[in-house]
Amino acid sequence: MCGAHGVDEGWDMDFWDVVASIFWFMILFAWIALLFRIFGDLFGDHELSGWGKALWTVFLIFFPWLGALVYLIARGRSMNERALARAQQNEQAFSQYVRQTAGAGTSTADELAKLADLRDRGTISDEEFQHAKAKLLGKQPEPVAPATPTGAR
Repeated sequence: MCGAHGVDEGWDMDFWDVVASIFWFMILFAWIALLFRIFGDLFGDHELSGWGKALWTVFLIFFPWLGALVYLIARGRSMNERALARAQQNEQAFSQYVRQTAGAGTSTADELAKLADLRDRGTISDEEFQHAKAKLLGKQPEPVAPATPTGAR
């Protein structure tokens, strides 16, 4: 019950009891994190059959400490290989996304300069230049009249 100073005598913990409690809490937290990792690997493995996943799940639920240890021994290497393959796949997807988003390295100004150069060299007409410029700038291009060769009637 309560002592003379209102302190519950049931909570008499010294420093080492607190350290031990912290240690066991950390062990519990690490084990829960490991179970999440194991279940993530288990259900992310496309080569393991549904029955295999079910058996591992039952084993991990009914014998959690032993199940986690056996899983790490039996499938630890392949678990790491699958994680590495997933990381490489994510890296490639991210790199592709960055390249796609950044574009081919040419800006709108570069494209306009190329179009102006083609117009100045006479490769494209002024109407074609205006049409391509409007299309490049995202404006509705004006219809280009068909060019008729000079001297032909």
